[in-house]
Amino acid sequence: MARTYWKPGTIVYPLPAVMVSCGENPEEYNIITIAWTGTINSDPPMCYISVRPGRHSYDIIKRTGEFVINLTTEKLAKATDWCGCRSGRKYNKWKEMNLTPAPAKMVKAPIIEESPVNIECRVKDIVELGSHHMFISEVVSVSVDDTYMNEEQAFSFSKANPLVYSHGHYFGMGKRIGKFGWSVEKKKTKKKRNK
Repeated sequence: MARTYWKPGTIVYPLPAVMVSCGENPEEYNIITIAWTGTINSDPPMCYISVRPGRHSYDIIKRTGEFVINLTTEKLAKATDWCGCRSGRKYNKWKEMNLTPAPAKMVKAPIIEESPVNIECRVKDIVELGSHHMFISEVVSVSVDDTYMNEEQAFSFSKANPLVYSHGHYFGMGKRIGKFGWSVEKKKTKKKRNK
């Protein structure tokens, strides 16, 4: 099979397109769109965001040591993109995109009320990697909008229509293919689950 070789780059895809909210008071509240984010540990729950030092939110997060990862939806696609293209130095992103800052449970940074899932984080370490600095953080609280819960009280991806990012483009998640372990599940379990 023929292969095409590219120069080394960030080719892992797709990534969640999230809006990160930060700031200790309404006068400095800001939103930055991030795709360089993910889970890095289960116990304690930890995640990261990577931010360019020149971004307005960088200094706010570094100073406060807190932020909220707000998951996005197809409905929030325009706001997600806009908040990644405009600087909080020049715009009030909350007002421009009609987003609502609401109090978080454990951190001073606000949650975005329109987001289906809000992940409150406290910075544990900052790793300077080059173009971006990684904020390694502990998850201190998670809130989920009840609108996106199903009958089993689990988060419903089909209700949320999560937004992902790949090589400069946004995509919806599409349909569910399976759950963790479905490829090795015993036939009896599959039949019971499908009833």
